[in-house]
Amino acid sequence: QVQLVESGGGLVQAGGSLRLSCVASGLTLSNYAMGWFRQAPGKEREFVARIKWIGGSTYYADSVKDRFTISKDNAGNTVFLQMNRLAPEDTAVYYCKAGQIWGFTRTTPDDLWGQGTQVTVSS
Repeated sequence: QVQLVESGGGLVQAGGSLRLSCVASGLTLSNYAMGWFRQAPGKEREFVARIKWIGGSTYYADSVKDRFTISKDNAGNTVFLQMNRLAPEDTAVYYCKAGQIWGFTRTTPDDLWGQGTQVTVSS
């Protein structure tokens, strides 16, 4: 059974930091890229960051570049998102995704998703 389980969300003041985690099970991670999307109320789900499981190359949305860092722990099948200098516009439900590297920044029917974790940034 494929599972992606996120944790680490919460309430933080503007300028603060949070670290999200996503533990993957039931899939061969070498076949995937892993990453994060987010969805704010009334908005579409948008790409945040991704990392290739083999090689570890990373890619970020412009809105989070230089503030967020994606990383992975191969042994723990875990992907992390370190979020620094958070702003109220970062408030959203953050979702972990496993998908193909090509077109990762889009959503497709074949994508695998976690249940999401809420991040709220107060001003």
